[in-house]
Amino acid sequence: MEDDEITSVCLNVGEYLKDIFGTRANEGFEGNGYDWESLAQVFLSEQRSDLQEKIEFDSESSMFCVYSKDKSVLLDFILNFKKACDDKSFVLDLFSRAELN
Repeated sequence: MEDDEITSVCLNVGEYLKDIFGTRANEGFEGNGYDWESLAQVFLSEQRSDLQEKIEFDSESSMFCVYSKDKSVLLDFILNFKKACDDKSFVLDLFSRAELN
């Protein structure tokens, strides 16, 4: 979504990476929007710290939402985050350091 001031990307949670979140279900992870945000925070911190100050989150239980005032920064983040999520061993490693919100 895009308007005059910000651009956002949202994911309705539930199916994508369900098996990854299931690896820590006994700790309370459900794969909800807050869990996605925790995973994204680890990714930003460890892989794209240059974007941390330019990316913001507004997730809810049923939706992961990330936004930025800079469309190119958001595109950079979301494409790289998607690539990381598609690498199962890499995303499992990142997820091992995610904190339950």
